[in-house]
Amino acid sequence: MQNDRGRVFREAWIAGVTKHYPGEPKPGYITPWEQTPDWERDAATAVYDQVLAFIKATNGATAKLTQDQKGRFVALCWIGQIYKHFPDPKPSYVADWNDLPDWQKATDIDIFERIEQDV
Repeated sequence: MQNDRGRVFREAWIAGVTKHYPGEPKPGYITPWEQTPDWERDAATAVYDQVLAFIKATNGATAKLTQDQKGRFVALCWIGQIYKHFPDPKPSYVADWNDLPDWQKATDIDIFERIEQDV
């Protein structure tokens, strides 16, 4: 079950990158689940679970959030995972929402909305 949740997150990420990234995405951005590093699988599952818990805790009222609010939540949860797995991450790995490229914002929004579909 853990892999299923993380896999859904990863597949939503890849779909978003494929849709929104300008040009050819870096290979690491579209690495299939089976080749994704263990830390990233754990992080994907954790963020999926955080989004799911948020949706359930609000009894689905997250549907009223703006797309930016949904994407910000995913981005913030991911930043927490980066700090968990890397003691001194590169600044770009923990960039605030306003500093993210548009393609990444759109992808994070898509991830939240994909998880909403599961509920």
